Amino acid sequence: MREFEVPQSFSVPDDISMADTVFRYEKECPQHVPFRKLVGGKWVDVTAAEFAGEVAGVAKGLMASGIELGDRVAILSATRYEWVVLDYAIWTAGGCTVAIYETSSPDQAQWILEDSATALLVVETAKHAEAVKDVAEAAPSLREMLQIEAGALDELVSRGSAITDEALHERRAQVSASSPATLIYTSGTTGRPKGVQLTHGNFSAEAKAVKLALDDAMAEGQATLMFLPMAHVFARAISFGAFENKVTVGHTADLTTLVDQFAVFKPNFILSVPRVFEKVYNSAKQKAEDGGKGSIFAKATDTAIAYSQALETGGPGLGLKIKHFVFDKLVYSKLRAALGGECDRAVSGGAALGARLGHFFRGIGVPVFEGYGLTETSAAITVNTTAEQKVGTVGKPINGHAAKIADDGELLVKGPVVFGGYWHNDAATADSIKDGWFHTGDLGSIDEQGFVSITGRKKEIIVTAGGKNVAPAVLEDALRAHPLISQCLVVGDAKPFIGALITIDQEALPGWLERNNIDASTPITEIVKHADLVAEIDAAVAEGNKKVSNPEQIKKYRILDVDFTIETGELTPTLKLKRNVIHESFGTAIEAIYS
Repeated sequence: MREFEVPQSFSVPDDISMADTVFRYEKECPQHVPFRKLVGGKWVDVTAAEFAGEVAGVAKGLMASGIELGDRVAILSATRYEWVVLDYAIWTAGGCTVAIYETSSPDQAQWILEDSATALLVVETAKHAEAVKDVAEAAPSLREMLQIEAGALDELVSRGSAITDEALHERRAQVSASSPATLIYTSGTTGRPKGVQLTHGNFSAEAKAVKLALDDAMAEGQATLMFLPMAHVFARAISFGAFENKVTVGHTADLTTLVDQFAVFKPNFILSVPRVFEKVYNSAKQKAEDGGKGSIFAKATDTAIAYSQALETGGPGLGLKIKHFVFDKLVYSKLRAALGGECDRAVSGGAALGARLGHFFRGIGVPVFEGYGLTETSAAITVNTTAEQKVGTVGKPINGHAAKIADDGELLVKGPVVFGGYWHNDAATADSIKDGWFHTGDLGSIDEQGFVSITGRKKEIIVTAGGKNVAPAVLEDALRAHPLISQCLVVGDAKPFIGALITIDQEALPGWLERNNIDASTPITEIVKHADLVAEIDAAVAEGNKKVSNPEQIKKYRILDVDFTIETGELTPTLKLKRNVIHESFGTAIEAIYS
């Protein structure tokens, strides 16, 4: 059993509140710009003084609305500046933020509102309000629903006009490190979501430890554009970590125009889930192939990967340096320009990035620092850094934290970012925290230097009829790297061999149809059977199979004529596969693999 621990070099005061920094900045550096917000399509600076004024006004409104110490206030909204104002206002008023994804179904929202005993719900749009109207009315503890786009924040400010500053800060002073800051419900790939309660102490420890790990990114004067869902702990942790360390943050939910927004905002670093980095690479490859420059891009890719790999083995030789210099002018500089021209690093979390993509991005000059964490660990508990990076791993434990591998291969972690337990679920808490160690449910390894690698999900291990244990993530990650493939679900539990369901990337399809002289109006039901497409998927499967032993390889697969999406329920909001849902919805297709 290997164990690795990093000593703690920071402290978390007992009386800490995550809202304290808002009012400290108001006094110490009122003209500092912690945020930029979109107004009429243009980015406008928000000073520390302006932000503190907005937070205080909304917090007073919450108090006037009857929010008491510890009360739950839910936010159902896409990522936007108002999310942050509400978050800090809830904390200032002594409340606890309940995060709800804007993509949540009414049933999911109902469970969260009822289980959390939410007192007040703030939704973003009229569409959201209509979607949850019935379940909101049925939630026993919910007293009111407000709408951001209908002036919710202004309404709260108006309500709180009679609340004094003294009363506001008296309430804020009642918050301590052990006070609940948020309830985030696990995405529920299986079973009903559990409420993860994170405290002000958990978030403070995360901000301090991440600052020590990513000191070059989390530095005053840096800027980042936040486009991940704010309901997810990863986005929240980076957002308040950036605020604590004077990094300017912008917020957007429009993923269709990200490249255009990068060009204007010019982030110094970005954070995302691996699927976005996969799409960036696949889109660039597709564009090169559509323009007749596929072979150049392929050579540039190989050179970038080789260059990055050489950095870990003594450095690149003269020949590789020359090739890298040439491709930097032809290819890499254009990719960096697509990220705004100022981005020189990125942070990835939520799932495995894969060594190939990790080496590619480092080779083009935008190293992606892969980390690992769960909602239960306040986001990152391990991360690669500029000083210590090993591509293909999720880095070392952050300052003050430890990791070890149990006898059955499960990764266990502990430290101040680890939650204290699930909301009103003692049985689940007792099952996940034992002898001070949180059992992550992920399988992993730790090398001699302390770098952690994730090899699969304990509950996702497939056991074939022949008794072979197979971790599906290795194959799924490999196949998703192909430009034509959107998603892959590996199957085979209690079956004679491993199979897979594969979906096609709709964004890559038009270019492929054009290159293969196929009419764009051809139905998808015919396209998935086309010999040329099947041949490309065959090649992708064969390449992925090289990463595993023969009994673990995909022997048969089915190409589906629909994709897995959040809206149709097969993906979580962070783009993880809901295996039980897919097995139920596509059971006939799975059985066809074995018939």
